[in-house]
Amino acid sequence: MKPFSFFLAFLLAATANSQTYNPAAHTDPVNLTPEARDAFEHFYALDYEAALSRFEAVQRTHPQSAIAIGNVLLTIVFRELYRQDLLDTTYYAHDSFLTSKRNVPVPQPVRDRIESLTNSAVALADQQIKANPNDANAYFARGYARGMHAAFITLCDHSFVAAARQGLASRNDSEATLKIDPQYADAKMAMGIQQFAVASLPRLVRMLVGIAGVGGNKEKGLDLLRESAAHGIVTPIESRTALSLFLRHDARYAEAIVVQKGLADQYPHDYLFRLEVANLTKDSGNGPGAIALYRAILADAQDPRYFVEPRLHMTYFGLADTERGQNQIAEAAQNYLQAAAQPTCSDWIRRRAQLNAGEMFDLLHKRAEATEQYQLASAGGGDQSQSDAAHRYLKTPYVGK
Repeated sequence: MKPFSFFLAFLLAATANSQTYNPAAHTDPVNLTPEARDAFEHFYALDYEAALSRFEAVQRTHPQSAIAIGNVLLTIVFRELYRQDLLDTTYYAHDSFLTSKRNVPVPQPVRDRIESLTNSAVALADQQIKANPNDANAYFARGYARGMHAAFITLCDHSFVAAARQGLASRNDSEATLKIDPQYADAKMAMGIQQFAVASLPRLVRMLVGIAGVGGNKEKGLDLLRESAAHGIVTPIESRTALSLFLRHDARYAEAIVVQKGLADQYPHDYLFRLEVANLTKDSGNGPGAIALYRAILADAQDPRYFVEPRLHMTYFGLADTERGQNQIAEAAQNYLQAAAQPTCSDWIRRRAQLNAGEMFDLLHKRAEATEQYQLASAGGGDQSQSDAAHRYLKTPYVGK
């Protein structure tokens, strides 16, 4: 079945099922309040400060709601991941991030609050489950918080053993939720992520992180994500984002683009959704199309009201990579420089951009400019992940592509 036909069939099935599905019966009522829905709208515009203030207000109004704490946790975790350039999905499209030496300097107050919110949500859910072992909302909220914390320590700390165990606990909570309420669609997201992720990990890695006996199935994981995307209240956008990422991981670009373009059309002011369409177009082999999309993002960003705090170095870097692939070496060099010059650029991406700019200048036989960029990429302090390559090219000019 062609990707578009598949997606159309999926939409028709979702529409048919929605006629008999009452979401209000399968979620915490807090999630359906106008205040919470408004907060999510700001969240998906990457307006994290506005989303946080609204979710905190919901939490104050519902102090006994574990999911209200979880939504505050969600916002703080993703705000920090965005600030650290950890929401650039190019980083996760392949498995190299598992062995990355990248240092992520999370401010201690942010780290402390993430730990505190996680512990509070889990403790409150524990109390509610003890009082009522059939409380599906409590099981889901506990798994939601655990899953968020697992994502944070995976991406920021590379704590794969602890994260794998938290992720498994989140999956178990989701399974418990569905045993109580089989139509609790939000709970299918954590299960889908776990199914796909476990199936993607080599057996040795599974043994190292202590989940050797846990089963996984990629297609089952993708199907669960489609179900939570179609019917979830809290997780549909995250489920579609994960679905797109996993399809990209497996080089199923046509399907991933359909999912991601749907997100970008629904939230046109979400900078990351727009960027991901361009990234997927690049990865699919459509270089000219990707260049047009990157340039459209940069054009929209000229209006300061269009995006909230866009981290434009990601776009410049993606544009430069695409131009490099199209053998537009001079243009690539300049856009790597633009990426490195952006005030929002993390040290990690800045040094990658400087190294790549140096490589382009070497190809252009501009050795002085190349040497300057290699010296910047290998300077002491900060991120050192590009240092070895930069030192190598300081000795011998880059001659690759």
